[in-house]
Amino acid sequence: MGINKRSLRLYCTCAVILIATFVCVASYLWFEAPTSATASMRDQTLEFFSKDSMQVRDAADITWYHAANSKDKINEAIKGPAQMIEADVLLRGHDPQEPIMAHPPLTDSDITLQEWLGAVENSNKGIKLDFKSLPAVEPSMALLEEARARLKGPVWLNADVLPGPGGKATPLDAQAFLQAVALGAQEDVLSLGWTTGWSQDSDNPGYGWEMVQQMEAVCRPLGRPVTFPVRAALLSKSFPQFQWLLQQSDRYTLTIWTGQNDVLDVEDLLPYRQHFHKSRIYYDLLDSQLSQFKTLPGYM
Repeated sequence: MGINKRSLRLYCTCAVILIATFVCVASYLWFEAPTSATASMRDQTLEFFSKDSMQVRDAADITWYHAANSKDKINEAIKGPAQMIEADVLLRGHDPQEPIMAHPPLTDSDITLQEWLGAVENSNKGIKLDFKSLPAVEPSMALLEEARARLKGPVWLNADVLPGPGGKATPLDAQAFLQAVALGAQEDVLSLGWTTGWSQDSDNPGYGWEMVQQMEAVCRPLGRPVTFPVRAALLSKSFPQFQWLLQQSDRYTLTIWTGQNDVLDVEDLLPYRQHFHKSRIYYDLLDSQLSQFKTLPGYM
């Protein structure tokens, strides 16, 4: 049976529509939609350390070494028991202006980032680079990528990118920081926090809804694992906010930290321990605080 001209035109029109639809969908999947690997990229820190001694995926078992900002400190950290080594990065205050390990107000150090990475290469430690200045990020990422193949442990990249409760310091520009670290490995954990303050003589506010919603808007399109460093002394007033935040993506975790002079009631942390999976809350506390916390009824 022959096909009349009207039927042929209808057939051709349908074919064109189908082809155009296919092209549009394919273009979206290729150029716009995240790959399944990117979309589901979660923190691999616990998986890495479970190959050694950890049997249960409990982030409270991760231990930290802080401010490894000198040759002596990084050597001590490498020999010590802590799995994660944290250090501060900024540009040297005079020529040659290269990334060094120092915390403001210091502007110089006896070790550069390049030397620091070289010291870590032969260990199974994870590293957390805490960026204190935006100009230091791009050259630091170049050095990190040069050392990448020789680093064995997890890599965390930290910066305070939004103003938070009581914060007086100026945060790093969020989009500029994310653009500078964008060429890093997709499995790198982005540690994105708020500037904060705490005073024993004032009614310290918690993290407000606007703060966590603004942070989620920054992190939603990233497709990479993100941990939010949050100040322990401010968490008793912030549980609903962080419960909501962690519900937004399984890529998100919290890292609870404390200031040296903060007054902390460790019982305030129990709701976080009891309501979130153990793999989603890191505890970067003083040894005495963590030991006390682990003895509380309800900790397990």
